[in-house]
Amino acid sequence: MTNSSSNKIYLFSIDLEDVRLWMPNGEKFKERVCANAHAYMKWLSKHNFTCTFFTVGEVAEKYPELIKEIIAEGHEIACHTNKHIPLDKQTPDAFKKDLEQNITHLLKAGATTLKGFRAPIFSLTEKTQWAFEILEELGFSYSSSVLPAKSPLYGWEEFGGAPKKISNKLIEIPMTVGKVGPLTIPYGGGIYFRVLPPFLTAGKLKKHSTANNPLLGYFHPYDIDTEQEHFMHPGINNSKFYNMLMYYNRDKVFSRLDKIIDKGFKICTYENYCENILKV
Repeated sequence: MTNSSSNKIYLFSIDLEDVRLWMPNGEKFKERVCANAHAYMKWLSKHNFTCTFFTVGEVAEKYPELIKEIIAEGHEIACHTNKHIPLDKQTPDAFKKDLEQNITHLLKAGATTLKGFRAPIFSLTEKTQWAFEILEELGFSYSSSVLPAKSPLYGWEEFGGAPKKISNKLIEIPMTVGKVGPLTIPYGGGIYFRVLPPFLTAGKLKKHSTANNPLLGYFHPYDIDTEQEHFMHPGINNSKFYNMLMYYNRDKVFSRLDKIIDKGFKICTYENYCENILKV
């Protein structure tokens, strides 16, 4: 599914999560989620854009005032599960209960409509596509949970890079990927956005500006955090190299994002994109 009017849309989004909560005694480190969320909102306000915050339930429970601020700024709140557990680590029943908790915490914090979902670590794959049925059952209209490439963690290469209708009620908008040497990576967000040399990203963006699909990017609170204490991040098998990359070029994210905007890309919420461009 494509639309020629979407070729300058940048679906910039925030995975709003607190990495400390996934570590033993992690709350001994400074709380940084709110400060970083405010920094993202300040940058978006500078460009007069709103985006989607895929929000973990435990974050909404812990920082309800932050959720209210995000909504007051005109941004969209969407679901990112309650405890940030990858889909393959849950049964369908456990996933449904977790997602219902996610919904409860977001509504309690001030959200009124919840149309979107993102699986933790893009863990919606061919093996876990049972999640689509649960998303539809719970009333979601879109998901952005598939990484359409081979990946060390989760990927569904055969899915393809274009938005795809799963049913009459649900659409999947997969992450943007591109070839860099032998690898196919999500260059528009996260650690890849920080690590790739700017000339490589610029080349990808130039090619993408002639494509029919939106450019997707995902970021986390820590991606811009130059003040975060250094600790071994969870989920990287205690790799010193990967942990180094977790902190690499955090101070360059906003200047690099400015360059994307300078190339004519416009940010909007997923809800806006689905309703006004895809018209679903």
